[in-house]
Amino acid sequence: MSTWAVVVAAGAGERLGGDRPKAFAALAGRPLLAESIERLDASDWIEAIVVAAPTGWEEPTILLAEELAAGKVAAVVTGGATRAESVRAALAEVPREALVAIVHDAARPLVTEDVIGRVLAPLAEGFDGVVPCVALSDTVKRVERGVVVETVDRSDLVAVQTPQAFVCDVLRRAYGGDLAGATDCAALVERLGGRVAVVPGDPRLVKVTSATDLALVESWLG
Repeated sequence: MSTWAVVVAAGAGERLGGDRPKAFAALAGRPLLAESIERLDASDWIEAIVVAAPTGWEEPTILLAEELAAGKVAAVVTGGATRAESVRAALAEVPREALVAIVHDAARPLVTEDVIGRVLAPLAEGFDGVVPCVALSDTVKRVERGVVVETVDRSDLVAVQTPQAFVCDVLRRAYGGDLAGATDCAALVERLGGRVAVVPGDPRLVKVTSATDLALVESWLG
């Protein structure tokens, strides 16, 4: 299959602090984004990569790809105000002949070849999309105005990660409509009535949102 990767890296990262977007926060002495680009570029599954960069950071993103000798980076686009808008902008650079698109958040830097292979496999079985997930270990409660109203049965609940894989044509149709309220690509595919499979994720695919998360990921790299 012709598989293109979209790396979503346009987030501001206010909770992380610092004077630069999250994708350029320092992780083990280099930008956080470098880890995802390098790993996807090395993947046997991936043919090419499009990066949705923070506004004003397009040139540094191109230079980073060059420094990493990441020859699969085919385009860098300006990300949007939301994650969904960033994905839409990046998809415009994916050629029509591409069969599969993998969408990955740069905020989850420790993507592995195993997870990439796992999210691709069910597409050959007729699924429109595939998401990696991990089980919820904490008790989950529904809260209204600061008061618990319900303890939710978590047996059928999972936490979803990236990379997420999709049939390209289906993902394009999903992003051709209203993007409101979409927190991941699968939500938009689901709105179309698409079939989305789940596969095991990886506990180390932590989403970096704070300095504590950054330090944890860096400890795993060491």
